[in-house]
Amino acid sequence: MNQFLKAITRPEINIIAEIKYSSPSHGPFLCQRPAVEVAKIYRENGAAAISILTDKERFQGDLKYLKEVSETDDCLPLLRKDFIREPRQIGETLENGASAYLLIVRDLTPDQLVALMELGAQEGLLPLVEVHSPFELETAIKCGARVIGVNNRDLGTFKVDIETAFKIARLLEGEPGYTLVAESGIKERSQISELRDAGYSGFLIGSVFMDSEDPGAKLRELRGES
Repeated sequence: MNQFLKAITRPEINIIAEIKYSSPSHGPFLCQRPAVEVAKIYRENGAAAISILTDKERFQGDLKYLKEVSETDDCLPLLRKDFIREPRQIGETLENGASAYLLIVRDLTPDQLVALMELGAQEGLLPLVEVHSPFELETAIKCGARVIGVNNRDLGTFKVDIETAFKIARLLEGEPGYTLVAESGIKERSQISELRDAGYSGFLIGSVFMDSEDPGAKLRELRGES
């Protein structure tokens, strides 16, 4: 089994802790420590996996962060988070040490989505297919997606509504074979409990950690530790 998929389907609170230094909706985050240092904090405080933004223009990310973290001891499974549109980016993802990559349904045609999913699968990589609406969910399923990330942030307006995750989960209720990851807007332990009850097994969280003076303490808090 792919290492990233294995990490987010354990019978516990599987947080995908994100490394990003800025965002269009927020600007620079408080935590500007080197990626390797942040990754170590996440690993030592119970993250299941790590997401690394590699988009430079909007998130001040870099492929080198992915590579640097992948080469550290006891590295957790890594997700490359970027606007992936071209086959060469799949090769980059593999070469720089990630075992999973993000595909955004609203950013791709169905043919592109299928091609990029198939190319990644050939390399042993896991596509996390991101949706924001029932229409996008239908497209993802028709294209063969089985690991689905539900982004609570509308990428057009930047508005966050965690109810989006619950609406999507209800549409898949009783449908076997899908792994759900909740993305954006998760700030409290109670939200994770409710999302787990709704069928989510992974929780991609970044802003609340990167805007904290103590990302490790916040991670332990969301995992339910004192």
